[in-house]
Amino acid sequence: MRQASWVSWVVIASAAVLASAAGAQTPPRRVGGHPNLNGIWQAMNSANWNLEGHAASQLKDFWRLGAIGAIPAGQSVVKEGKIPYRPEALARRDENRAGWPKTDPEAACYLPGIPRANYLPHPFQIVQGDDDILFVYAFANSNRAVHLKDLRTIDQVPVDLWMGWSNGRWEGDTLVVETIANDDRTWLDRAGNYHSNQMKVIERFTLLDASRIQYEATIDDPETFTAPWTIAMHLYRNNEPNAELLEFKCVEFSENLLYNEFLKEPLP
Repeated sequence: MRQASWVSWVVIASAAVLASAAGAQTPPRRVGGHPNLNGIWQAMNSANWNLEGHAASQLKDFWRLGAIGAIPAGQSVVKEGKIPYRPEALARRDENRAGWPKTDPEAACYLPGIPRANYLPHPFQIVQGDDDILFVYAFANSNRAVHLKDLRTIDQVPVDLWMGWSNGRWEGDTLVVETIANDDRTWLDRAGNYHSNQMKVIERFTLLDASRIQYEATIDDPETFTAPWTIAMHLYRNNEPNAELLEFKCVEFSENLLYNEFLKEPLP
């Protein structure tokens, strides 16, 4: 059920070593004439709980956790304020939300998809090359290559992918990434916001200074939404001298959630 990684782990390991070595010194301001996006980055907001504005609230099924098991408040990262759902799609969003957490692919440790991978509560690393820019995510060992030369159209990608197919280009000092062939089993957040396999995502990464990226993603999915809409937030660089991307292999943590009813002695 999981998308096989088509990026060589040898390439990932080599690139990560080079990035770590560069991080031990003052990193160059530009790489190949473009802004240096190399580093470990993370969003610092509650967008993964809900892209739209929301108040703090209790998760009643997790009452034993007290305040730990509660949803933190958050401002909307949707530029338009609200997600422009079609009426029938909004009803499905509500069904998704009512079934949380079991209905959420994050709980099942499925690959998070784009754009959600960039604002999960886990860091990710960017390794910048001439032909590709590699994004390596802590969550579920997921990754994607942003292709700068091997550009493809939707007809040239034979199947939908959990992390989509990403074509990249530079517009001045902004990295623009168009991701197509997105698997419709991914969600956009924990609030049940979702998309169809017709979704196209256009991301914009603009380096504001050595520690901040302005991140925007426009979601275009006429099957689910009445118009394209955009999220915007900052991504922050981890500047700790020993910064390292640690794996979060979560499959084993999902087994009881997915298969508890089939066990001889189910957990209560």
